[in-house]
This record gives sequence, C-alpha cells and structure tokens, in this order.
Amino acid sequence: MQSLVAISLTLILAAAFTGAQKPHPCKSPPLMVGRLSALNPKGHVAAYERFSYDALERRIRVRALVFVDNSTMYEEALLLFREGVLYEIFHQNQTCKRSELKEPFQPIEVPHDAQLLGQLILGSSSAPGSGLLVNSWEKSVPEIKTKFFMTFTEFACIPVSIASHTENTGWTMTSFYDLVIGIEDPDEFIPPPFCEKAEVNHKSAKSLFNFLG
Repeated sequence: MQSLVAISLTLILAAAFTGAQKPHPCKSPPLMVGRLSALNPKGHVAAYERFSYDALERRIRVRALVFVDNSTMYEEALLLFREGVLYEIFHQNQTCKRSELKEPFQPIEVPHDAQLLGQLILGSSSAPGSGLLVNSWEKSVPEIKTKFFMTFTEFACIPVSIASHTENTGWTMTSFYDLVIGIEDPDEFIPPPFCEKAEVNHKSAKSLFNFLG
C-alpha cells in the first residue's frame, strides 16, 4: 500500500512539473510523408494533396488535386530548393517543365518568434486515447501583411493546422492528416527520366507548396 501511495505521489509531482513547463517553439520531424487539405474561400480554391517532405536535403514532392471554381486540375511537382529547381510533371504525355526556384526553403516548424496562444486538447480528456494535446501559436509578418495561426502537437511537434491571412487572398486554411515520420520511397525526390528533356522556363517560379510563407 505504501508503494502505491509513493507511486501515486510521484505521478502527481511529475504531472505538476510537466504542467508547469511553458511550451516552446519547435521543429517538426525532418522527414515526413502525409496528406493535407488547403482551402481558400475568397479565391474559391480547394486543394487535396499528398506530399513527401525532406527538410535535410530541402526538397518536397507534391501530388495535388486542385478545385478552382468549377474546374478540376491535377498537379504534380518536385521542388528541389537546394538546387533551385522546380519540376512540373505531366505523366499523361510524359513531359516536364523546369523552372528556377529562388524562394528559400521554409521548413515545417513553429518559428522561434511565434507567440503562444495556449495549450488545449483536441477531442476529449475523459478517457485515455480520446484526446490530443496541442499548442496554438500566432506569428505576424508585417512586411508582407500576413498573419499565421498554427497548431502543432505538444509531443513530436507534428503539424495539425496552419491558417494564414493576407489582405489580397483572405484566409487560407491548411489541415494535415495521415502523417508518417520518415520517407517511404527515396526515389520520390528523383525526377522521372522524361524530365531530362524538360522544357525550360527561364522565369523564376513561385512555389505554391511552401508550408509557411
């Protein structure tokens, strides 16, 4: 009985100590694959995307179904930020477009200067496994008149949602799901063979697939 009391007291003290720790900005795992949905009501745009993410080598592979007004498009791209190259891939006719990619790579993370809004549980705390502990953050970027609201898990810093707002585009809401840590297929980051003869676009491409602007 004394052992049970001692264990209970230890758990209470550990919980109190953990609860006293203020969440800090964090970086997500550098290798991930998963899915996301992005909605921009003002622009009548919705996208559903599968992505592979490698922050170590600064590269992203994207396959996205995009709905704009009454039209539907399939887009596939390989972004190699270290090389400064963006490939648009068209499997239906075995062609590629290659453009310069001058944007800096933006990792999935809570920026170091983000402000903590609070900690909460998604779902319920009534039973084990019924809720998810997350932290919500805010970051303003006055030079581009943009605000970000981000939710990441307390443990492992997994992204849950990112909302951004600008005067021109309004709100863009991004939700992450089915995330797996690690890369299932390293060949995801190798351009298809038919991209060797890619049509070159000398204009610098603006990435639509960076997670934070």
